[in-house]
Amino acid sequence: MAKIKTCFICQECGYEFPKWAGKCTNCGEWNTLVEEQKVSSKALSTSFVNTNNVNKPQSIVDIKSIAYDRLDTGISELNRVLGGGIVKGSLTLISGDPGIGKSTLLLQAANNLSKRYGKVLYVSGEESEEQIKIRGDRLGTLSKDLYILSEINMQNIESHIQNTKPIFVIIDSIQTLYNSEISSAPGSVSQVRESSNDIMRIGKTNNIPFFIVAHVTKQGVLAGPKVLEHMVDTVLSFEGERTEEFRVLRTIKNRFGTTSEIGVFEMMENGLEEVANPSAVFLEDADFQKEGSAIIGLMEGTRPILVEVQALVSETKAVMPRRTAVGIDTARLNLILAVLEKKLRIPFYNCDVYVNVVGGLNIEGTFGDLGIALALISSIKSCEIKLEKMIVVGEIGLTGEVRPVTFCDRIVNEGSKMGFKNFVIPNRNLDKINYKDSKIIGVSTLKEVVNKVF
Repeated sequence: MAKIKTCFICQECGYEFPKWAGKCTNCGEWNTLVEEQKVSSKALSTSFVNTNNVNKPQSIVDIKSIAYDRLDTGISELNRVLGGGIVKGSLTLISGDPGIGKSTLLLQAANNLSKRYGKVLYVSGEESEEQIKIRGDRLGTLSKDLYILSEINMQNIESHIQNTKPIFVIIDSIQTLYNSEISSAPGSVSQVRESSNDIMRIGKTNNIPFFIVAHVTKQGVLAGPKVLEHMVDTVLSFEGERTEEFRVLRTIKNRFGTTSEIGVFEMMENGLEEVANPSAVFLEDADFQKEGSAIIGLMEGTRPILVEVQALVSETKAVMPRRTAVGIDTARLNLILAVLEKKLRIPFYNCDVYVNVVGGLNIEGTFGDLGIALALISSIKSCEIKLEKMIVVGEIGLTGEVRPVTFCDRIVNEGSKMGFKNFVIPNRNLDKINYKDSKIIGVSTLKEVVNKVF
């Protein structure tokens, strides 16, 4: 009888080792190697050989372009993030912290799709049918074409899909599925990889879109092998705190649309509700003239958003002053502090610095540099900004200049709709902006900003 060959696979990166070791030399993680049965190369070669393959190389100019047929989820914020809706035959991966609302969002989307298009199958490996029914009663998602299946065996799931013939399938979650042909436990690298291959084959051959829920590690990154992200068409990340009301849905990867859009939701008793105007929500309790506060404008995809940035600077006797940033990159904060110390001679070396973006939004890019700088100056000097209802937009360079930002005209337009009267923007953005009811202040250096604002 032939001896069964085994190998040790890292559960973090998927790297294979012939024998056990305490540390993975590929990713550097400790105690992540698990023994799994090795599939022979002969079995792999026979399983992937297709003798009827008649595909031939074609010139790219001879290939006809096709228009993707999308399904409307009935949730405009989700449609925005996906690029207009769910593409038929696509695989979408959604991840987020436990309790953030992934299953709630997908159950609401599944209910809308079943009412509009037909049968939808919700496969859960973590909850029973009764538990999902209880959540459905609370959310009001009780369409007769929404089918619930509690199953973790991949072969059984495929059989139910063939019998039900749904137009949309949700897998919750990929870490609970297992393939009976693989000897390792559910959630291992081999099981996640093989289950993903099966889902991709079912979805592509039957033109069925899949939504796959994935767990995250304690560091906040996607659990499982990195190949999982490469296989799917779209990767979504659900961000927010369980104690906060607002949730932000971001696109990390999208083969059928942009990756710069975000969707904003509010967690209510009857489920997740869309936030059509995030600026009004983030500025709901804002006091536009107080020490250490500034209103900044930024772009998230094609959507302008106004948020409040708060800074607190306090003197400290510690040898190493503390730098804490929530919602912005700490490296970006250190860069702004260095420019303020060098160009404006403001001492931050003996002060603790805390910066927070109100509402839990994470700022990406350089739109908020100038607003953060003004909030820091206002806090350390203990003085309020003189201009009423002011929005600040601009990037700060290492030489102390204020550099232009893209789509500044859209941010000013959004601010005008929200009732703001004063706008501090880079000089090089003045050409595209012309609003009679607003005061547009163009600046080119940090010193000029301080003189005009304070």
